[in-house]
Amino acid sequence: MMTKSLLSIHAKSFSWAGFFLPKNKYKDSSDLYDFCRTLDDIVDQDLLLNEKIKKFNAFKSDFENKNFENKNIKKIYLLIQKFNIDRKIIKDLFDGVETDLKEKVTFDTKKDLIIYSYRVAGTVGLMMAKILNVRSKSSLMSAIDLGIAMQLTNIARDVLEDKNRNRKYINSNFETIEDTIKFADIFYKRSFSAISEIPFLSRFAILVARRVYREIGNEILKKKNMENYKSAGKIYVSSLGKFNQTILSILDMFNLYYSKKDNEIVRKEHALIKEEINLDERI
Repeated sequence: MMTKSLLSIHAKSFSWAGFFLPKNKYKDSSDLYDFCRTLDDIVDQDLLLNEKIKKFNAFKSDFENKNFENKNIKKIYLLIQKFNIDRKIIKDLFDGVETDLKEKVTFDTKKDLIIYSYRVAGTVGLMMAKILNVRSKSSLMSAIDLGIAMQLTNIARDVLEDKNRNRKYINSNFETIEDTIKFADIFYKRSFSAISEIPFLSRFAILVARRVYREIGNEILKKKNMENYKSAGKIYVSSLGKFNQTILSILDMFNLYYSKKDNEIVRKEHALIKEEINLDERI
């Protein structure tokens, strides 16, 4: 009996968008998600910190030593070979996840936030772009931007949940949450035009994922204040909302032909990442 991928079980927004991917690309993206989700779950499990660190180190060791008895390690190495994914990208992902393996996590600067978002999500966007056969450096940078945008959306949505885990990526007031959503929107805008360089059969799925995830931010903004934000619980896009965003994505397919690249939009943010990480070696 075929088991469900973690993508279809856990990732509501991505699973919806993944429906529009060609079958072979859905399989490859599911394998990538399974690896990333397994790593992420180690950090978010309800375990003592030292137990999480042991599990993290064991999984990292399996990766470094190519332990193919671990099915998720085997999957990621097949993707590395098939799509020429640089292992430095996955090292960045491990570094990002390891950031959360502390008793208390606090970010004090925009640079902290951007580099973390690159490591835990920009890397995933970059690997996904390679799976979709994106070639140009500017488009691969845009894939990083889309990953960062989605992570900033996650952070804005999960402020209270993260606070309970002693993680403060941003301040827990609605003004900061609003600012984070607006900041994410800069990265969403930067990512749009480059989607035209994704092979046609996969393009629509990424437009849908982008729109659905961006809509989470819009749903957050509708709460208007911290009281409504708290009472809403974890904010998702409804099935009807996903359907509506899918219809709007059809219009995006046409708008892509008239959009112009603006590489300057997030140049300062890219520079912050490049102070710590050589992105040219990864794309």
